[in-house]
Amino acid sequence: MAMADGLSKDLVVEDLRPILGDRLSTSSAVCEQHGHDESYHATHPPDAVAFASSTEEVAQIVKICARHKRPVVPFGTGTSLEGQVAALKGGICIDMTPMNQVIEVNAEDLDCRVQAGVTRKQLNEYLRGTGLFFPIDPGADASLGGMAATRASGTNAVRYGTMRENVMGLTVVLADGRVIRTGGRSRKSAAGYDLTRLFVGSEGTLGVITEVQLRLYGIPEAISAAVCPFATLEGAVNTVITTIQSGIPIARIELLDEVQMDAVNRYSKFSYPVLPTLFFEFHGTELGVQEQVKTVGEIAGEFGGADFRWARKQEDRNDLWQARHDAYYAALALRPGAKGWATDVCVPISRLAECVLTTKSDVENSGLLAPLVGHAGDGNFHLSFIIDPDNPDEMRRAEALNERMVMRALDMGGTCTGEHGIGTGKIKFLQAEHGEAVEVMRQLKLAIDPDNLMNPGKIVEV
Repeated sequence: MAMADGLSKDLVVEDLRPILGDRLSTSSAVCEQHGHDESYHATHPPDAVAFASSTEEVAQIVKICARHKRPVVPFGTGTSLEGQVAALKGGICIDMTPMNQVIEVNAEDLDCRVQAGVTRKQLNEYLRGTGLFFPIDPGADASLGGMAATRASGTNAVRYGTMRENVMGLTVVLADGRVIRTGGRSRKSAAGYDLTRLFVGSEGTLGVITEVQLRLYGIPEAISAAVCPFATLEGAVNTVITTIQSGIPIARIELLDEVQMDAVNRYSKFSYPVLPTLFFEFHGTELGVQEQVKTVGEIAGEFGGADFRWARKQEDRNDLWQARHDAYYAALALRPGAKGWATDVCVPISRLAECVLTTKSDVENSGLLAPLVGHAGDGNFHLSFIIDPDNPDEMRRAEALNERMVMRALDMGGTCTGEHGIGTGKIKFLQAEHGEAVEVMRQLKLAIDPDNLMNPGKIVEV
């Protein structure tokens, strides 16, 4: 069997070489690079990496892999956090970065179509001057195909939603090499099954996303950002809850505990108070933003918030949000040589304070270094365990704390992951969250990918 498997590896590479030439790499360094994401999960390199340039080329690659029964693992920028890109069973990794063309922008209809390798920053740079922008901002400059595949969201989700709400349609290469188009450009449709939503969040287990149709938004007339420290974590979280329950259309409201604020200060050379802190951003008309600011300021004052520090110029706002997006790297810098294990949950907004405060107490009792941050406006928060994966005691404590946090969120009507996805890291929690529905997911997987070739070992085990 091992000989047959080795032969199929050689044959698939041999068949792909005439199509891809030097865009097919079997270099150990390239394969190693494509066998892991930003997390602590173990590296599993593919047999080869194919740098695809078009949907037609992806279809050819997949057909050859299907003929030789070799797995296919799509790769965007490698910024996922639950082991989504690890080639657990070898096979061919399809790197989508050469597919980086903005195909069309329909400014009047507020939509666009891009190849899967276009990154969110690249798209917004392309849109500069049109008065439009794409708001989904997970922090990393992720590819839009990867963001669709992992159902990403980020700091703007409280106002603009997640990739689920902003992907209008997809081009997908299925496991047998067929190419399908889902969705379209109309703002609503009642035509058949919603296949777009099936593939959004499927993490490459059902097909390879090669093009994405996206909603766009007009750049607001006024944008203002602010930072507000709080005497207590509870006060900060209660400010979030009250702001959302009051119906204030805030664009971003991010929570950082005092450990994370210390890390941000050190890493980004800021001098904020080392206290639980909220980062805000307000979008709208000049008068609308002023009204939002006044109301949120009054709410924050009631819960022990100090004076707001403002960032009104674009460069100041960029610095502020870059510091927030660098929070993970700032946390890693607190313990040089350690690895990061980022995990997340999401709960109904009314249960956020209870979930955050109990989790924070768990962290303090564990003796672990685990800064807490959150897209708190939609009930989503994260821990970043800064650990030594070779230390069994640390790993045991981190795993136990993570499990308690996830099960607590599920008991509150929440989810085991608000935006990181399942990958390999949270497969066991999917069963706890969805029960018998996981078997339906498995049946869907096998109906579309009967040989289990599309990113095997992720989301559901076959």
